[in-house]
Amino acid sequence: MIAAVYAALTLVALLFLGSLAWGPVQFRVSEALCVLALFTADAVPGLALGCAIANLANIVLSGTGMLGMLDVVFGTLATALGAWFTWRNRRRPALALLGPVIANALIVPAYLPLMLQGIGFYTIPFTNIALDGAYPAMYVFGLLATGAGEAVVMYALGLPLARALGRTSLPRQLGDAEKSQG
Repeated sequence: MIAAVYAALTLVALLFLGSLAWGPVQFRVSEALCVLALFTADAVPGLALGCAIANLANIVLSGTGMLGMLDVVFGTLATALGAWFTWRNRRRPALALLGPVIANALIVPAYLPLMLQGIGFYTIPFTNIALDGAYPAMYVFGLLATGAGEAVVMYALGLPLARALGRTSLPRQLGDAEKSQG
């Protein structure tokens, strides 16, 4: 269920936010669902699968071809690591939400310049710096832009979502389900 919601929310965001859901400056609102890892370890594989599905769909939608597989593999890895960090630090939600911010800020800019060149972006967004030979500059730009976008999503959307969910019976239900499985 988590995978389906993540993938659907990502694809809906693509329709309304366009390249802000994917691209050099990202506000992938579906990443706010990483807060579900505050409540259950089962959210980690669900979020990773949802990210993989959304990134696979984006290959078709954006025409990235095989370059899109970089996003499928490494974007999914970033979401999985961020969600895992969230689960491991769930007792301190403000710290826990740094996991997705850091994972995405470090990983996504490592492959994004390759994808951008492959689909026709030849300069660092908002600058006239050419991507060709500017990998370090592009990485730093991506680190800051992706990190800032992820931080906005996690703290402006995710944290209020976590607080709202915390006031429902969901945490108790998930805790009971984990106890019966364990």
